[in-house]
Amino acid sequence: MRPLRCLIIEDEPLAAEILEDYIRDTPGLTLAGHCRDALYAMEFLRLQQVDLIFLDIHLPRLKGLEFLKTLSDPPKVILTTAYHEYALESYEYNVVDYLLKPIGFARFLKAVNKVRQADEAQPPAPARERQYRFFNVNRKKVKIYLDEILFVESLKEYVRIFTQTGTCVTKFQIGEVHAFFNDGNFIRIHRSFLVAKDKVKAFTASEVEVGNKRLPVGRSYRGEVLRLLER
Repeated sequence: MRPLRCLIIEDEPLAAEILEDYIRDTPGLTLAGHCRDALYAMEFLRLQQVDLIFLDIHLPRLKGLEFLKTLSDPPKVILTTAYHEYALESYEYNVVDYLLKPIGFARFLKAVNKVRQADEAQPPAPARERQYRFFNVNRKKVKIYLDEILFVESLKEYVRIFTQTGTCVTKFQIGEVHAFFNDGNFIRIHRSFLVAKDKVKAFTASEVEVGNKRLPVGRSYRGEVLRLLER
């Protein structure tokens, strides 16, 4: 089982340091990061995967419980505070536990075990079916999985599809291919090239590196390409 990635949202340096030590000393936990306020934590959660938040209630600018209201699909949350009067209200937000400062290691472990028990009680998520499409290649239908595609090159009325295992040529225009690759992973970088975002190894404003190829970025596509790749 992979370790739980933990985020500490805490403006008191000493309290944060104690939690960081507890996380490092606990098997099955790993420290993803520490945010000193909830606004910075919003951006962190947008960019990073987090399984468990240790959230202080009294934070600058945006309080902990108000921060929870802004999250549509929050990770597991353990509240940390010096004030016991928020305990009842906190459970309206479906938090796992409520730790009063100063937090002892034994009490910390008890809260973490509640998180693990909650995870074990949840049924496993159904496996996601791999998306694929059949293409006409040399008078036969060839199945190509979308997650194996590196990029697509336009050949006017045809396209050449480059995958992790080879290439194939089929009669489609590149705009049509982009239209039915609708999972958000494919980016038009040039009038002649469409790339899979998750296969991009490196990029600049003028070219994108995919597999062992360097593909040009068209001037009219540059702004949108940089915006999508820098997310």
